[in-house]
Amino acid sequence: MAVREIVAGMPWWVKWIALPVVVLVVFGGLIASVVGFVIGLLFKLLILVALVGGLVYAVRKFTSSRGDW
Repeated sequence: MAVREIVAGMPWWVKWIALPVVVLVVFGGLIASVVGFVIGLLFKLLILVALVGGLVYAVRKFTSSRGDW
């Protein structure tokens, strides 16, 4: 509650510009690392889905053209 009262007495530019800038300066590296990790994970997931889909397509194409064993 005390932080809310302190921030309530500040001008608007401190609340909406200065505090976010300070947070980005302090935690910017951490935020960038987390965002980079998530994007890398999503990219790897997309590659996995594409490879599995291609494998399923290739197996179905080659097994349907040969007929029964």
